[in-house]
Amino acid sequence: MLAADPGASIASIAAAAGVDRRTVYRRFASREDLLAAIHQSRLAAIEDAITDARLREAPVAVALHRYVENIITVNRTWPVDLSLMLTDDAVRTRRDRSVHEVDTFLRRATDEGLLRPDQPEGWPGVLLPQLMHLVAGQLPHLSAAQAADVVVDTFLHGTGARQSRQPLE
Repeated sequence: MLAADPGASIASIAAAAGVDRRTVYRRFASREDLLAAIHQSRLAAIEDAITDARLREAPVAVALHRYVENIITVNRTWPVDLSLMLTDDAVRTRRDRSVHEVDTFLRRATDEGLLRPDQPEGWPGVLLPQLMHLVAGQLPHLSAAQAADVVVDTFLHGTGARQSRQPLE
Protein backbone atom coordinates (compact mmCIF):
# COMPACT_ATOMS: atom_id res chain seq x y z
CA MET A 1 0.00 0.00 0.00
CA LEU A 2 2.75 2.47 0.90
CA ALA A 3 4.49 1.85 -2.41
CA ALA A 4 1.35 2.93 -4.24
CA ASP A 5 0.51 5.74 -1.78
CA PRO A 6 3.46 6.89 0.34
CA GLY A 7 1.13 9.34 2.11
CA ALA A 8 -1.32 6.67 3.25
CA SER A 9 -2.69 7.20 6.74
CA ILE A 10 -2.33 4.75 9.62
CA ALA A 11 -6.09 4.12 9.37
CA SER A 12 -5.75 3.22 5.67
CA ILE A 13 -2.75 1.01 6.34
CA ALA A 14 -4.58 -0.75 9.17
CA ALA A 15 -7.67 -1.29 7.01
CA ALA A 16 -5.55 -2.75 4.19
CA ALA A 17 -3.89 -5.07 6.71
CA GLY A 18 -7.26 -6.11 8.10
CA VAL A 19 -6.63 -4.76 11.59
CA ASP A 20 -7.93 -1.90 13.68
CA ARG A 21 -5.83 1.27 13.63
CA ARG A 22 -5.46 1.00 17.41
CA THR A 23 -3.58 -2.25 16.83
CA VAL A 24 -1.10 -0.41 14.62
CA TYR A 25 -0.78 2.47 17.10
CA ARG A 26 -0.05 0.03 19.93
CA ARG A 27 3.03 -1.07 18.06
CA PHE A 28 4.00 2.19 16.34
CA ALA A 29 3.59 5.60 17.97
CA SER A 30 3.42 7.37 14.62
CA ARG A 31 3.29 6.84 10.89
CA GLU A 32 6.99 7.75 10.78
CA ASP A 33 7.79 4.98 13.28
CA LEU A 34 5.89 2.51 11.10
CA LEU A 35 7.80 3.64 8.00
CA ALA A 36 11.11 3.40 9.86
CA ALA A 37 10.29 -0.19 10.88
CA ILE A 38 9.38 -1.07 7.29
CA HIS A 39 12.60 0.48 5.99
CA GLN A 40 14.68 -1.38 8.58
CA SER A 41 12.97 -4.65 7.64
CA ARG A 42 13.67 -4.05 3.96
CA LEU A 43 17.32 -3.27 4.68
CA ALA A 44 17.67 -6.42 6.77
CA ALA A 45 16.14 -8.45 3.93
CA ILE A 46 18.59 -6.89 1.45
CA GLU A 47 21.53 -7.69 3.71
CA ASP A 48 20.30 -11.27 4.08
CA ALA A 49 19.91 -11.52 0.29
CA ILE A 50 23.50 -10.40 -0.21
CA THR A 51 24.82 -12.81 2.42
CA ASP A 52 22.80 -15.70 0.97
CA ALA A 53 24.11 -15.01 -2.55
CA ARG A 54 27.72 -15.46 -1.34
CA LEU A 55 28.96 -12.66 -3.60
CA ARG A 56 32.56 -13.09 -2.46
CA GLU A 57 32.80 -16.89 -2.49
CA ALA A 58 30.42 -18.42 -5.03
CA PRO A 59 31.19 -18.64 -8.74
CA VAL A 60 30.17 -15.26 -10.20
CA ALA A 61 27.38 -16.57 -12.46
CA VAL A 62 25.85 -18.52 -9.57
CA ALA A 63 26.18 -15.59 -7.16
CA LEU A 64 24.66 -13.19 -9.69
CA HIS A 65 21.57 -15.31 -10.26
CA ARG A 66 21.11 -15.99 -6.56
CA TYR A 67 21.48 -12.30 -5.69
CA VAL A 68 19.01 -11.24 -8.38
CA GLU A 69 16.46 -13.86 -7.32
CA ASN A 70 16.79 -12.81 -3.69
CA ILE A 71 16.43 -9.09 -4.42
CA ILE A 72 13.39 -9.66 -6.62
CA THR A 73 11.82 -11.41 -3.63
CA VAL A 74 12.75 -8.45 -1.40
CA ASN A 75 11.32 -5.99 -3.93
CA ARG A 76 8.05 -7.90 -4.06
CA THR A 77 7.84 -8.35 -0.28
CA TRP A 78 8.86 -4.79 0.65
CA PRO A 79 7.76 -2.55 -2.28
CA VAL A 80 8.64 0.80 -0.75
CA ASP A 81 9.38 4.18 -2.31
CA LEU A 82 13.17 4.18 -2.33
CA SER A 83 13.42 7.97 -2.53
CA LEU A 84 11.36 8.24 0.67
CA MET A 85 13.38 5.50 2.33
CA LEU A 86 16.69 7.22 1.56
CA THR A 87 15.73 10.51 3.20
CA ASP A 88 16.90 9.00 6.51
CA ASP A 89 20.68 9.35 6.84
CA ALA A 90 21.08 6.17 8.92
CA VAL A 91 19.10 4.19 6.34
CA ARG A 92 21.14 5.70 3.51
CA THR A 93 24.42 4.82 5.24
CA ARG A 94 23.29 1.25 5.85
CA ARG A 95 22.10 0.91 2.25
CA ASP A 96 25.37 2.35 0.93
CA ARG A 97 27.23 -0.54 2.60
CA SER A 98 25.07 -3.00 0.66
CA VAL A 99 25.59 -1.07 -2.59
CA HIS A 100 29.35 -1.15 -1.99
CA GLU A 101 29.23 -4.93 -1.47
CA VAL A 102 27.36 -5.40 -4.77
CA ASP A 103 29.66 -2.99 -6.64
CA THR A 104 32.65 -4.98 -5.38
CA PHE A 105 31.00 -8.15 -6.67
CA LEU A 106 30.30 -6.57 -10.07
CA ARG A 107 33.97 -5.58 -10.36
CA ARG A 108 34.83 -9.20 -9.56
CA ALA A 109 32.39 -10.32 -12.27
CA THR A 110 34.15 -8.02 -14.73
CA ASP A 111 37.62 -9.16 -13.66
CA GLU A 112 36.57 -12.79 -14.08
CA GLY A 113 35.13 -12.17 -17.55
CA LEU A 114 31.39 -12.46 -16.89
CA LEU A 115 30.84 -8.76 -17.61
CA ARG A 116 32.42 -6.76 -20.41
CA PRO A 117 35.18 -4.38 -19.32
CA ASP A 118 34.32 -1.81 -22.04
CA GLN A 119 31.21 -0.45 -20.31
CA PRO A 120 31.13 2.99 -18.70
CA GLU A 121 32.42 2.97 -15.11
CA GLY A 122 29.68 1.94 -12.70
CA TRP A 123 27.12 1.15 -15.41
CA PRO A 124 26.46 -2.46 -14.30
CA GLY A 125 25.74 -1.20 -10.77
CA VAL A 126 23.26 1.33 -12.13
CA LEU A 127 21.56 -1.04 -14.56
CA LEU A 128 21.11 -4.17 -12.43
CA PRO A 129 18.91 -2.63 -9.69
CA GLN A 130 16.70 -1.02 -12.34
CA LEU A 131 16.17 -4.36 -14.09
CA MET A 132 15.33 -6.07 -10.80
CA HIS A 133 12.87 -3.32 -9.88
CA LEU A 134 11.20 -3.49 -13.29
CA VAL A 135 10.79 -7.26 -13.37
CA ALA A 136 9.48 -7.37 -9.79
CA GLY A 137 6.63 -5.05 -10.71
CA GLN A 138 6.06 -5.68 -14.40
CA LEU A 139 6.23 -9.48 -14.48
CA PRO A 140 4.40 -10.53 -11.29
CA HIS A 141 3.22 -13.77 -12.89
CA LEU A 142 6.81 -15.08 -12.95
CA SER A 143 8.29 -16.75 -9.90
CA ALA A 144 11.33 -15.04 -8.40
CA ALA A 145 13.54 -17.68 -10.04
CA GLN A 146 11.94 -17.18 -13.46
CA ALA A 147 12.14 -13.41 -13.09
CA ALA A 148 15.82 -13.76 -12.17
CA ASP A 149 16.37 -15.74 -15.37
CA VAL A 150 14.92 -12.82 -17.36
CA VAL A 151 16.98 -10.21 -15.51
CA VAL A 152 20.26 -12.11 -15.70
CA ASP A 153 19.81 -12.86 -19.41
CA THR A 154 18.94 -9.23 -20.14
CA PHE A 155 21.81 -7.98 -17.96
CA LEU A 156 24.37 -10.25 -19.59
CA HIS A 157 23.12 -10.19 -23.19
CA GLY A 158 20.86 -7.15 -23.63
CA THR A 159 17.82 -7.27 -25.86
CA GLY A 160 19.46 -6.99 -29.26
CA ALA A 161 20.20 -9.93 -31.50
CA ARG A 162 23.49 -11.43 -30.37
CA GLN A 163 25.08 -11.40 -33.82
CA SER A 164 24.34 -7.69 -34.36
CA ARG A 165 25.83 -6.37 -31.12
CA GLN A 166 28.40 -3.66 -31.74
CA PRO A 167 31.13 -2.97 -29.18
CA LEU A 168 30.89 0.25 -27.19
CA GLU A 169 33.42 2.92 -28.04
